[in-house]
Amino acid sequence: MADDENIEDGLEAEAGADDAATDTGAEDAASADMEFEEIKQEAETSPFDGDDDSHSATELEPVFDVPVNVQVVLGKSYLEVSQLLKLGPGAVVELDRKVGEAIDIYVNDRLVARGEVILLDENLGVTMTEIIKGDRI
Repeated sequence: MADDENIEDGLEAEAGADDAATDTGAEDAASADMEFEEIKQEAETSPFDGDDDSHSATELEPVFDVPVNVQVVLGKSYLEVSQLLKLGPGAVVELDRKVGEAIDIYVNDRLVARGEVILLDENLGVTMTEIIKGDRI
């Protein structure tokens, strides 16, 4: 009987842990939903910088869920295949950018901004310093 009670206690403890994990997941999802709603509200209330043909965020809402490919390019280098084959661990490839020079930010292969690399905890991020308008691309 004592073993049966221990098993039941263990099952109840596991069920409680599962509920706690589900609650944490639900809290994370709720937090993400709140952040999305805040961004959406900000986009709806802030006017676009632009000419007379600019649109309000409400008019653009149908495209909010369209996925886009974002690339941040630190620099470029051109190598011959023979040079590429000689690369190994510890090899250095020189890029066409200088330290501190703005990096390019592309959305769907189109240059849209320039920025600076920043450190977020243990990850890299980008701060946009310049938005490239369509006529400058």
